[in-house]
Amino acid sequence: MRTAAAALLALVALTACTKSSDRAPDVRAFPSADRPVSKLGGSSFTTEDQRDNLGEAETVMDLARIAPGMTVADIGAGEGYYTVRLAERVGRKGRVLAQDIDSAVLHRLGSRVERERLDNVSIKLGKTNDPMLPAGSFDRVFMVHMYHEVGEPYAFLWRLRPSLKPGGQVIVVDSDRPSAQHGMPPEQLFCEFQAVGFRLAEFVRKPELRGYYAQFEAVGPAPAPQAIKPCTGEGKTGPQ
Repeated sequence: MRTAAAALLALVALTACTKSSDRAPDVRAFPSADRPVSKLGGSSFTTEDQRDNLGEAETVMDLARIAPGMTVADIGAGEGYYTVRLAERVGRKGRVLAQDIDSAVLHRLGSRVERERLDNVSIKLGKTNDPMLPAGSFDRVFMVHMYHEVGEPYAFLWRLRPSLKPGGQVIVVDSDRPSAQHGMPPEQLFCEFQAVGFRLAEFVRKPELRGYYAQFEAVGPAPAPQAIKPCTGEGKTGPQ
């Protein structure tokens, strides 16, 4: 019996080690996500004209209180639907940083920015576990229909936090469905943000968003990576 138990413990330890080694070295101090992660680029969207006819971007920017002169980051900018509209809203004295992890997409977006002469837009390549945003720079950080693709949410949000200006906020727009189906249940979203030291400031469901709008602000100091309490798949803090 003791031999069998020892073998079982060894197998569990080996499995845990193998799972840990599958993660990038720079995220192993953070807990892993206890939920499925959507494949990149699998979401299907309507055209920009159709989204505008629904009033999507205007609704989101109004809820986020985007005003001239603000500095905004658009994470997972893609083809630039929000980037170009944010650029118009913040005006010449504002700035928009468009970020994505796909260099080919960013190249096409760069061509669009040049073509539309958006002098207040800059472009940056990010990482899957780090948005690579400059510290103390943003009034708002947008993540629209992309958070469900973040495979290391605790590392990602922890590294995003320092980019906010005092009073800065993070805006998430997503669909209320399982994370494996290109959505994010709100309870799971709330739990993951709270685990990294964010507070939910506003939550609204809107049909024109194909889901919901959530607004978060950082409160207090960020927890140490090892002190972050991970969430279960049901959006509850799991055992330590």
